[in-house]
Amino acid sequence: MRQVQKARLDIVLAALLFSTGGAAIKGTGFAGLHGGIQVACLRSGVAAIAIALMIPGSRRGWTWRTLVVGAAYAATLILFVAANKLTTSASAIFLQDTAPLYVLLAGPLLLHERVRRVDLIFMAVLMAGLSLFIISPGEAVATAPHPLEGNILALVSGIGWAASLVGLRWLARSEGGSDAAAAATVSGNLLAFLACLPFTFPVHGDSVDWVLIVYLGVVQIGLAYVFLTKGVRYVPAFEVALLLFVEPALNPVWTWLIHGEKPSPLAILGGVLILGATALKLLLDWRMTPRPAAPATAGDVTEVAAADRAARASPGSADSPGAG
Repeated sequence: MRQVQKARLDIVLAALLFSTGGAAIKGTGFAGLHGGIQVACLRSGVAAIAIALMIPGSRRGWTWRTLVVGAAYAATLILFVAANKLTTSASAIFLQDTAPLYVLLAGPLLLHERVRRVDLIFMAVLMAGLSLFIISPGEAVATAPHPLEGNILALVSGIGWAASLVGLRWLARSEGGSDAAAAATVSGNLLAFLACLPFTFPVHGDSVDWVLIVYLGVVQIGLAYVFLTKGVRYVPAFEVALLLFVEPALNPVWTWLIHGEKPSPLAILGGVLILGATALKLLLDWRMTPRPAAPATAGDVTEVAAADRAARASPGSADSPGAG
């Protein structure tokens, strides 16, 4: 029992670290879209090294498949960071959390998974939440100077995240699970670093900027990955997904407390619809799925992320590299 309680705490700690991404990204002095590219480059470079050092499995299982999935994940990382520099943290995280909508749309074609009636209802609610961000992108403020453009990037990052989730499920089926998914996480960060590198220099950052970059790569992604992979071994996948909801719930809170950034009322309502629908679908899926007798393993996070969002910033799960 104590082991399970500790595992739950590990997952909550991972979600807490993931949730600080928006505030830390906005805290750097690199401004605008170019600043977002710089942060994405440097954060991913540090994260690739950190994860490779802290998670031995990430150094194994490299194949052409891990590079393909890593490319989708790299696009997600870059788009999410850039979106955070242009729009509010709430909009960036909630719009990326529409990924399950695209997973459901792609499932029948790519994974040969049947779409049920409840899935169609879920998709309709997500679309309603998504439309609120289009109707009310929010006013331009210092921490969100171009909300409409940022919302578009965040929306595209959700598509990239969905492609990453589908790809990670493909890896789990073809390559055997957690090592391949961890390798895709490292390759994704490495590809993001290389893709942004030509547009990054010269870098004019002060000591605070570099501290935040190291924090984003080592702690917000790397250490969170360690906590998550430890926790999923002893906690059922459904509970992991619910505990990871701490991340999108707290992400806008940290940005509000640190930077005074307030999302529009319609954006908040849209986020509630997106997260609420995802949580409800998780619950329904869990009730309809036979529970495994064995404890969850690192490879089980593939199912967690695809059902949840979900786990959007969970760079660490075997199936859900964190983008946030």
